[in-house]
Amino acid sequence: MSAIGLILILVIGGLLAWLADRYRPALARWISIAALALDLAWLLWIWLRAPAGAVAAAAQTGAGPWLAQVRLDWIPRFGIALHFGLDGLSLLFCLLAVLLGLMAVTASWTEIRARVGFFHLSLLWVLAGTIGVFTALDLFLFFLFWELMLVPMVFVIGLWGHGDSSRAAIKFFLFTQGSGLLLLAGVLILVFGHQAATGVLTFDALALRDTQLGPNLAFWAMLGLFLAFAVKMPVVPLHTWLADAHSLAPTGGSVLLAGILLKTGGYAMIRFLLPLFPTQAAHIAPLAMTLGVIGIIYGALLAFAQTDIKRLVACSSISQMGFVLLGIFASAAAWNPPAIEGAVLLMLAHGISAAALFMVAGGLRERLRTLDSSHMGGLWGPLPRLSASGLVFAVATLGLPGFGNFVGEFLVLLGTFRAYPAAASVALLGLIAAAIYALALVQRAFHGPVQSNNNGPLTDLGVSETAALGLLAVISLWLGLHPQPLLDLATGPLTGLVGG
Repeated sequence: MSAIGLILILVIGGLLAWLADRYRPALARWISIAALALDLAWLLWIWLRAPAGAVAAAAQTGAGPWLAQVRLDWIPRFGIALHFGLDGLSLLFCLLAVLLGLMAVTASWTEIRARVGFFHLSLLWVLAGTIGVFTALDLFLFFLFWELMLVPMVFVIGLWGHGDSSRAAIKFFLFTQGSGLLLLAGVLILVFGHQAATGVLTFDALALRDTQLGPNLAFWAMLGLFLAFAVKMPVVPLHTWLADAHSLAPTGGSVLLAGILLKTGGYAMIRFLLPLFPTQAAHIAPLAMTLGVIGIIYGALLAFAQTDIKRLVACSSISQMGFVLLGIFASAAAWNPPAIEGAVLLMLAHGISAAALFMVAGGLRERLRTLDSSHMGGLWGPLPRLSASGLVFAVATLGLPGFGNFVGEFLVLLGTFRAYPAAASVALLGLIAAAIYALALVQRAFHGPVQSNNNGPLTDLGVSETAALGLLAVISLWLGLHPQPLLDLATGPLTGLVGG
């Protein structure tokens, strides 16, 4: 019942925050903090209480023990059940979601002043949907949460965003809803194909794994899932919704978009696409890896061309997700532990560093009323803590040794080079481009001559903001210096899903 409890806490917390806004807006923020802290404590308790050896063996296609699992009949006539499972892989992403939820609330503490309760309702329900995505083992249930997490995010972007945020919200909705229809089509092809072969109607992913479909039918089902997940990552050329949604969303929305929602695409490829369609995934692996390499280079070049800090971070996310796609499909044809483990670690590390950079960008916008780095400069003097935070997470993003991004990218490239040396060699250029755009951002924003519009009194980071960014910096360094505990969590599930 753990996954259901985690989701219900966020759903109820969102409703309470919405109701509390009628009496005292500040109470809505504290209710959100309490709900997320309770979820975080529950997840850590699940991790710490796991018996020796259970974490490494968890979720090997049902053969090893799950850390938590529940299956309740829901619509038995159609083979639909409330089937949730929490293994080491899903535990990592649930922890990331709840942690960055706390960061989003902290970043929105002073930024969001209108409809505070409804904002926190939307924020918590987005997180409830993502935890549903990370734990659902019934494909209809997975599709339901895949769609439900998008609706409150549309409100977050459209109602509390900046500039032409309504257009960005509509664009985000159209892309993601279109991908949802492709996902549904692929799932239905698989489910009805399984029924035709076995006479059993079920949406259970574990039961559908060994389904024997005709080659053409299997290809179209796989393609529906791949395109749906590729839109969310996003994969070039399906990325055009990303920059507007990230740059025009409020800071808390950007934190969740970059830190969590992009990861649902990569997670779903590992959890569902590769195990359900191993042969078809291996056939498209060269194309997918080519798209990953293009995304790495193209995203880095886009980032270098940006002066708007949020758009720069958004474009850099395209490049980072290119590495993730590369690592996932380097494992599609044959079991490749470094590549797939590197992809998982990079998703976690990028979630931390990108969320932190969006928090830094939000702090700069709140103080300077601009995100254009060409209008900044000389901020290290008046804003030393904010500038130091920007520097730390900029070098984390470029892949400096000692940070989690470096370890993730190194493992992806190491695993890819063993099987596809040409793809890995070209992808290396992305590391060079990342150093250029990240250091250019630091130079333009925090060093150099002081701009005229920076001459007024500026207030540096407060205690809560400093603590939040400091915690993310410590976690990023932990991922870079001692990633083994997290790799141990993920290894067993990955072996069962991809290597089995």
